[in-house]
Amino acid sequence: MQFETWFESQKLKETITNPNIEVGDYSYYSGYYHDKSFEDQAVRYLLGDKPTKEVWQSGMFGEVDKLIIGKFCSIASGATFMMAGNQGHRIDWISTFPFGNDFGEDVPSGFKRAGDTVISNDVWIGSEAMIMPGVKIGNGAVIGSRAVITKDVEPYSVVVANNHVVKQRFTVKQIEMLTEMQWWNWSELQLKQAMQVMCSGDVEQLYTYYLEYIKE
Repeated sequence: MQFETWFESQKLKETITNPNIEVGDYSYYSGYYHDKSFEDQAVRYLLGDKPTKEVWQSGMFGEVDKLIIGKFCSIASGATFMMAGNQGHRIDWISTFPFGNDFGEDVPSGFKRAGDTVISNDVWIGSEAMIMPGVKIGNGAVIGSRAVITKDVEPYSVVVANNHVVKQRFTVKQIEMLTEMQWWNWSELQLKQAMQVMCSGDVEQLYTYYLEYIKE
């Protein structure tokens, strides 16, 4: 995919082809500065992509880790999701080298799942950030440009550099409200009616709207 300007973005749900990637509504990738599609630039070492689609469909590898991205996520140019948990480099063994059949047919497989990489809803991932295998990023989190994320991120955290938490975006009480509301699951009409509040920092007002019009 060619991005003509940095205003342009790729709606992921409409373009993903790898069966091991799941994406929610509205999430997008803005890839102008790296000039490749999300799958070609951002997702590394995940079976089921273009070069491995045939071998994946053969079923010889069985189940592998998935990349799961929620709704309303914004992913900037050059962000990378390392899915190398599928690759068999074992740091708990004497050597990290995948010896394979060159050293005998009975060589143990180094394959070990790291677990699905899960990006929750309303997550903003900055340019050239790197998300390592098996990481889970909570709702509303912000990942700074060129951050390297090797462990789980709490909801509504702002994280930069190497897992450095700068702050929480909201108070504990406000985060509880946002977690209860799950606005990303509202209908488009419900969101449109609340848009003036959505485009503000008034969590309490949005919660009032939720109690009056959304909560059953």
